[in-house]
Amino acid sequence: MFETLFSQGDFFTTYLSGSTALLIAAFTSIISVANPLAAMPVFLSLTERSTGIERITIAQKASFYMLLILLLFLWAGTYIMSFFGISLPGIRIAGGLIILRAAYSMLNPEQPDRKISKEAQEAAKGKEDVSFSPMAMPMLSGPGSIAVVIGLASQAEGFIDLVIITIAIVFVALIAYGVLRIAPFSATYIGPTGMNAITRMMGFIAMAIGVQFILNGISGFFGV
Repeated sequence: MFETLFSQGDFFTTYLSGSTALLIAAFTSIISVANPLAAMPVFLSLTERSTGIERITIAQKASFYMLLILLLFLWAGTYIMSFFGISLPGIRIAGGLIILRAAYSMLNPEQPDRKISKEAQEAAKGKEDVSFSPMAMPMLSGPGSIAVVIGLASQAEGFIDLVIITIAIVFVALIAYGVLRIAPFSATYIGPTGMNAITRMMGFIAMAIGVQFILNGISGFFGV
């Protein structure tokens, strides 16, 4: 029995490679749009009067809130959209357009940040806790990240796929925490030029993801 199973196409190897590919694709898609590095300057600005321990706490809470928000839309997003009568192709096309908008801003990092305005940053400085707003929402898990997650959920073929995407979201949240955790040190070494280069690279990946979402939505609508 086992000889027959392993002789027919290496089932486990094929399944494992497919799961790994999905994990890498989901991780790359989410982190390129979330782009924790872009949140680093805002984090430093909002926590300029905080102690080192307070900054660590804010980074932990912001990453945790980001995790909860993205998981909520992963597991319930498609049901919420179905409640409003929105089809899966519609979700994919709308998500692709949102991602394209975010990607365009990332490709032009010299323009003012689209996620949060200077006025909103100044207003946030007066808040006791900035971990949920504006750090988790919209900096780390804004409309673009949510659109990616809903798009991935709409293309999942079963429970296992959703678990794999969940793992990818956990990895992204951990990296977001790490980026914010070392923000005071890394900002000095990366500098504005390095930040712009990384943001543009992430923007190109995000734009490709947005285009693919739109193509998937169109093909799904026409049954291609």
